[in-house]
Amino acid sequence: MPINTKGLIPRAWRVIKRVFIFLFFFQLFYLLLLKWVNPPITLTQLSSFLCGDGLKRSYVDMKNISPYARLAVICGEDQLFPDHDGFDFKSIEKAMKHNQKSKSLRGASTISQQVAKNVFLWQGRSWIRKGLEVYFTFMIEWIWGKRRILEMYLNVSEMGKGVYGIEAASHFYFNKPAKTLTRQEAARIAACLPNPKIFTIKPLSAHVASRAAWIQGQMGNLQEDPDIQKLLQ
Repeated sequence: MPINTKGLIPRAWRVIKRVFIFLFFFQLFYLLLLKWVNPPITLTQLSSFLCGDGLKRSYVDMKNISPYARLAVICGEDQLFPDHDGFDFKSIEKAMKHNQKSKSLRGASTISQQVAKNVFLWQGRSWIRKGLEVYFTFMIEWIWGKRRILEMYLNVSEMGKGVYGIEAASHFYFNKPAKTLTRQEAARIAACLPNPKIFTIKPLSAHVASRAAWIQGQMGNLQEDPDIQKLLQ
């Protein structure tokens, strides 16, 4: 018997539309929830665990994170963090020009973009993922604000093989809580980003040693900036 496909496409479209509406409201609810609640797990953390790298993490509130750690990641990763709306377009333009001329790829992701990727998405360079990253970056800037974004960044970023977040990194490398990190220790952790599996703290790689010294210099230059000071209090 011939299959009647007359109403099949409209029915399929209705189902797809309902799925997309559900997914939209679910992600919006989850995004709002994460303004106050830490994510149970991220895709990157799950991948680390399943691949055998382990999963060391311990979420902490901003008050339990050393101001030096907050300052160090801003100086090392995104010095315009307090001022931009999620994207540093000048750095993006420079990175695009560099990548057109060189085989070595240079990134220009802000702290906000990294949080959007690490919390909601997967690792990779596909256009679909980058498009979703733009959306989530805009949303967390709008809903969470800078302080929560920085707090989340310090809690979910990979800071060693299977080591996620500043608290776990602080215990793993220095046997102390993140609240008591010194300027030098914080700079070394920030220096291992964004590739802590290659740029190691223990043993101390040449890259981390030299970059940590540079970060400490930047910390001295930027620590009195009024906008940055608000994030250190």
